[in-house]
Amino acid sequence: MNPIISLSNLQKTYIMGTERVDALKSITLDIHRNEYVALMGPSGSGKSTLMNLLGCLDTPTNGDYFLNENDVSYMEDGDLASVRNKEIGFVFQTFNLLPRLSALENVALPLVYAGMGKNKRLDKAEEVLEAVGLGDRIYHKPNELSGGQRQRVAIARALVNDPSIILADEPTGNLDTKTSIEIMSIFEDIHKRGNTIILVTHEPDIAEHAHRIIRLRDGLVESDIKNDKIVTVDNPEHRYNQS
Repeated sequence: MNPIISLSNLQKTYIMGTERVDALKSITLDIHRNEYVALMGPSGSGKSTLMNLLGCLDTPTNGDYFLNENDVSYMEDGDLASVRNKEIGFVFQTFNLLPRLSALENVALPLVYAGMGKNKRLDKAEEVLEAVGLGDRIYHKPNELSGGQRQRVAIARALVNDPSIILADEPTGNLDTKTSIEIMSIFEDIHKRGNTIILVTHEPDIAEHAHRIIRLRDGLVESDIKNDKIVTVDNPEHRYNQS
């Protein structure tokens, strides 16, 4: 089976004044459908740049990026936006919810861009909010929700378009330990349903939920290993329950 993501010699260079910054020097890797991958690396390793390229938020300086067998390496902005909306669901550390909209309206927003009618998109948004355990909070605005509930809204918004890939950038970074466990449980459920998940994190405890861990350093892949000690939320020996 062909990989859902295929990167070949991917490079990204930024020119900042007279300085040249090689954020990604050469990245070659494949990610297959329904993989659960953690991207790790210290500050400056290139993981944020790679996430932006994977999410079609930016284009590489050199190299090739195939997403679902489509070459998206050097697409124009409008075409990239279309690919993003169809193929990728984003979950951010800061939630990125619109404060004046209800949870339901926030989740339905990607369906506006997809051209879906109002009643149909609100029905779909409600269905996905129920799936992440927020069926009783659909009319609440972000400031009426806890951090964990806001992240659930953000996850529902990422799922509403039935994307091929969920790209999560430090999704537990602003959450306490108990809430982080709840959010990781949702990601486990999403993965079990068949989604491909790419999780960007600097926290080893969070990365250990993934089935594969890719570490970057200085714009290169330092290591790419199968995780033989997968931590799951329902595992009775889970480290969070050992206190």
